[in-house]
Amino acid sequence: MTVITHIEDLRQLAQKRVPRMFYDYADSGSWTESTYRANESDFQPIKLRQRVAVNMDNRSTATTMIGQHAAMPVAIAPVGSVGMHSADGEIKVARAAKAFGIPFTLSTMSICSIEDIAAHTKSPFWFQLYVMRDRDFTDRLIDRAKAAGCSALVLTLDLQILGQRHKDLKNGLSVPPKPTLANWINLATKPAWCLGMLGTQRRQFGNIVGHVKGVADMGSLSEWTANQFDASLNWGDVERIKKRWGGRLILKGIQDVEDAKLAVASGADALIVSNHGGRQLDGAESSIRALPAIVAAVGDQIEVHMDGGIRSGQDVLKAVALGARGTYIGRAFVYGLGAMGEAGVTKALQIIHKELDLTMAFCGRTRIDQVDKSILLPGSYPT
Repeated sequence: MTVITHIEDLRQLAQKRVPRMFYDYADSGSWTESTYRANESDFQPIKLRQRVAVNMDNRSTATTMIGQHAAMPVAIAPVGSVGMHSADGEIKVARAAKAFGIPFTLSTMSICSIEDIAAHTKSPFWFQLYVMRDRDFTDRLIDRAKAAGCSALVLTLDLQILGQRHKDLKNGLSVPPKPTLANWINLATKPAWCLGMLGTQRRQFGNIVGHVKGVADMGSLSEWTANQFDASLNWGDVERIKKRWGGRLILKGIQDVEDAKLAVASGADALIVSNHGGRQLDGAESSIRALPAIVAAVGDQIEVHMDGGIRSGQDVLKAVALGARGTYIGRAFVYGLGAMGEAGVTKALQIIHKELDLTMAFCGRTRIDQVDKSILLPGSYPT
């Protein structure tokens, strides 16, 4: 039996157990994947200052993100099609996050619906919104999130148009998989996945099917989604959405200082430094390199969070040291889900928390709110 000690162990298991098109959907970037790789690799040159003979008792990684308690400065990022990595996947992830004490964010493009999550977790969660050309549908999504008691809206700004993701095109990505020979051959090697899918009715995009006029099956859904991401999205829309939502608003996809200033002006409660996991503009700067300049420009006016490339608790600590009030994990929890279901998500969170806690102690800190750039070696981190 494999002993799971770090996120890479979960990734390797997930690759064996999840159908290729869905594994590749999560574990890939756009075009040459240079930004996807940089998100992860740019953490490595950042070096930590080890301290000794410091009282390391009574450590705490607890914090808040937009006023909500979090057992560590980590939230579950919105990831589409999670329910295709494990049956009822979003429900499993939401339960694991609730038990661990961190925020869970549901994607617009989830398999389980907003109402599914509300019914199975009985606790507030965050909802991530994509703005569609069908503005009536977008408004109804907002209203459904309010009715479900969602405690924050995460508005994604960097998917007005879809980046070209070569693996998805080559795999013929679809939800559910098309009945092609290649897919049947691949699915034959994933019996546990197939058995799980046979035991659930949640196999399409639950927030869309049945909620859009004329979309009732896979064919009509594909036709609808192909043209729905709204290229006209602008800051005026952000203001309109904020007014309709009326609650805490987080803006996701900020990579530029000027856009960060516009995010502040919009009245948002937080922004997420993010390049969509390297899945949109290939060649964009990694999130960890973009973070310090944005923190310097607006960090005293708005909560600055970040995502992209986090695979360990050390990565979380480095991001916090560079000014992030919170971080998000995407692929790390998806690997856990694909590898071991809900238990795998819990395992991923345990791994990241333990690495965060131990590294914080080795750097001479006992509380996460004591962490700043002084735990990093000068010259090793982006400024």
